[in-house]
Amino acid sequence: MSKIGIWAVAAVAVGTMLYLIYTAATFEAPQGRTTVAISAPVQAQPAPVTEAQTTQRTSPLPTSIFRPPAEPAAIAVSEPEIAELPQEIERPQAEPAAASPRLPTLNGSDRFVVSQISAFANGAQIVRLLASDQLVRKFVVFVENISRGEFPQTGLPYKAIQTDMPVNNLDDNLFVMDASAHARFDQVINAFMAVETETALTLYRLLSPLFQQAFAEIGFRDENFDDTLRKAINIVVNSEQVPGPYQLVKPSVMYLYADSSIENLQEVQKQLIRIGPENSAKLKSKLIDFASLL
Repeated sequence: MSKIGIWAVAAVAVGTMLYLIYTAATFEAPQGRTTVAISAPVQAQPAPVTEAQTTQRTSPLPTSIFRPPAEPAAIAVSEPEIAELPQEIERPQAEPAAASPRLPTLNGSDRFVVSQISAFANGAQIVRLLASDQLVRKFVVFVENISRGEFPQTGLPYKAIQTDMPVNNLDDNLFVMDASAHARFDQVINAFMAVETETALTLYRLLSPLFQQAFAEIGFRDENFDDTLRKAINIVVNSEQVPGPYQLVKPSVMYLYADSSIENLQEVQKQLIRIGPENSAKLKSKLIDFASLL
């Protein structure tokens, strides 16, 4: 290098040094003190060491990416059991309930009632014993009378007994009822007993609206005919049977009981005496069965 170049470099170096000395002499430090908080370094939590890593560390063999993976443990496989499918049981289908026949009007109900009773096992026998007309109305009046202890002499729902009551003369004014007098009612009682109670109740429920309508016609619009029927049945069932013989008098056409204690009984009780103790017991038993289902 020439002397001129050396002198040029020395001049630049001297100038730079003088500039630094001047800057240091004129520099003013800021007022107060500034503190810079440096947070402590966060220490990283060591990752949990797995059993595989522990094995690798303690293993004397070097780790190699070419090391074959360990074979999985063999799992015992048993033969699958095939369970038999449960046998399907067919559910029996319920038969649809038979629709109730359509009720006729009260005035035109006789033929309908007769057709329903004719379907009974002894239906033909019962039909021969029935009145010829107004069966529903006569039955309602008959039941209402019995519920008060009365027994109608006319307008019965069945044909009246045509056989006269057999009697034996004790003298010109005193008679005694013959034991055969009760047999006049055997046919009616036996026909009534032969009707299945459930069948009779089914027919009664079917005709119930007509009974209620006829009951309203005779002035019982606010009363239930079922209650009146229950009351009538209780009257019959609770009537005591008076033992015979039964002495009679005949002041007019009709026989009367010579014993005033019998003659003053309710008409229903006197009718039970006429049909006899055996027929009375049968009738009461049937009515008790019917009332238990009513």
